[in-house]
This record gives sequence, C-alpha cells and structure tokens, in this order.
Amino acid sequence: MPYVNKPRPYKKEYTQQVERGEAPARRKRENARDLYDREGINRKGKDIDHKVPLSKGGSAGKGNLQLKSASANRSFSRNSDHTVKVNKPKKK
Repeated sequence: MPYVNKPRPYKKEYTQQVERGEAPARRKRENARDLYDREGINRKGKDIDHKVPLSKGGSAGKGNLQLKSASANRSFSRNSDHTVKVNKPKKK
C-alpha cells in the first residue's frame, strides 16, 4: 500500500500532471462536474459526457455536456495516446 508511512505528495503529483500536459483538461472536467453540482443535478452513477471530446477541441460549457451511463461513456475507441478515435460509442 503506497504512502503508509508518509503523506501523499499532492504538489509533486500536480507538478507531474502539468509537465505531462494533463492539468488544463483536468480543470475542464472539474468545471463540468461543478456546473452540474451547482445546478443540483444528481449525477450519481453517471458520467458527464462531452459531446465534442476535450481532446478534439470541445468545451466544458453546458451546451457540450450530457449525462450518460458509465459503460456508454467509456466505450469509445481510443488512439495509442488515449484520445478518442471516433465520437461514436461502441455500446448504447
């Protein structure tokens, strides 16, 4: 089990995310979750789907968001760098 005898290095993990270029997309996903939470929409057991994926230039605005089941939202074909190949899920 990691970090049993020492605290988790959150600052170091965030720095690594910034170096890998993950921080901006992460913040957009957090903004989308915050938007649904502020409006009081129950998203328990569901994922927030971006109609146009963030990796393809989509935004975290209300017009680009929809709730989907986790299995439908995570079933997209992926490239080797984990970006979405086609914006059509395998499952419905």
